[in-house]
Amino acid sequence: MTNPFYDPYRVLTKIYAEGAHLKIALAETDLEELHRARTVKTVYGVLENDGYLSLCIKTFAAKSPKQSVRILLKIALYTMVFLKKPRYMVTDTAVDLLKRMGKGGTAGFVNAFLRNFDEDKVIFPAGDEGLSVRYNFPLFAVKKLKKQYGERAEAIMAAKSRGVSVRFVRGEENYLSRPHEVTPFEHLFLFPNFVRDDGFFAGDYTFQSVGSVAICSVVEPCGNLLDSCAAPGGKSVLLAEKCAYVTASELHEHRVSLIESYVARMGVKNVTAVEADSTVFRPEWEEKFDGVLCDVPCSGLGTVAENPDLPLRKTEEDFEELQKTQLAILKNCSRYVKRSGALYYSTCSILKEENDDVVNAFLGERTEFEAETADCPLVHEKTSYGLQFLPDTAYGAGFYVAKMRKK
Repeated sequence: MTNPFYDPYRVLTKIYAEGAHLKIALAETDLEELHRARTVKTVYGVLENDGYLSLCIKTFAAKSPKQSVRILLKIALYTMVFLKKPRYMVTDTAVDLLKRMGKGGTAGFVNAFLRNFDEDKVIFPAGDEGLSVRYNFPLFAVKKLKKQYGERAEAIMAAKSRGVSVRFVRGEENYLSRPHEVTPFEHLFLFPNFVRDDGFFAGDYTFQSVGSVAICSVVEPCGNLLDSCAAPGGKSVLLAEKCAYVTASELHEHRVSLIESYVARMGVKNVTAVEADSTVFRPEWEEKFDGVLCDVPCSGLGTVAENPDLPLRKTEEDFEELQKTQLAILKNCSRYVKRSGALYYSTCSILKEENDDVVNAFLGERTEFEAETADCPLVHEKTSYGLQFLPDTAYGAGFYVAKMRKK
């Protein structure tokens, strides 16, 4: 169907109506290749401004429209307000799509809504609720960030991704004629956009976040390393360069397959993927590893700039449950560390409750471990136990890592 709203509508329906993750929805939708870039920009743009677009609809609709209509209105409003496309063109495109999809009965409402819309009449709520709408952060997270970071909280929420992060294994000189930004890490660069080519499949480069590489930089070389919660495998592959052997564990079979595919594509021979529950003790792993990395499930609030669909799924109740899981993984996997071995705890969160507080609780129970000073070339804040990276100074990403030593 040749309608510029059709592909964004299909992708966003999977996200809003079916709960699909953004990157999976994009990958699993058969998009029109000629206009893929436009579709991706629209999908990301709608999600990045979801709070504001919802406020627009609430302001100008007497009652909340059905979800299918809300999705189309968000696409139309984003195109009109942020991409500055003419109102008549946006309205005609939206109405045309409704008719083509057999939803012509709602065309009159959508037509009237878009013709009457006036962005100057959209008033942001005051206080924390207004910040939540403006920066696409859950309200509970806004309150926590303000409490923890004070005036800096708004800059943290406002930070944007600085581009596509590409780590090269070889041949980077073939790509650096393009506009790019240098990072503190060797062979890692940020590009405004980067379309993968044959070099990706040959293992010449991979897409790996600055946060992932930064966490790996804290891990010391060792003989036998366990990378717990390892999918999709980027850290395992990178750590295989400085560790003799890496065991990469994951809870679900399909995520183990992701690691195996990653390892095979990069041509790495010293990584083995294993299906394992990181909260359940495996006797055969007791004191087996010189180093153990626990990159635990977390709120992901440090990655909202990269994953703008994340706020749609995060609640305060989920947040509280996560902390229990994080501590359980850390306590269980600590049993796999040899004497004098290193234990690492990392998240992509910017909240103390998931970071220092978890490490503090762990060290209070497992006195055979002690915190050890870590360092990293990327700008960071030193906390009581680890390093906190914040989106406004770390290329739009927020994450945390702490290093501990078994006595």
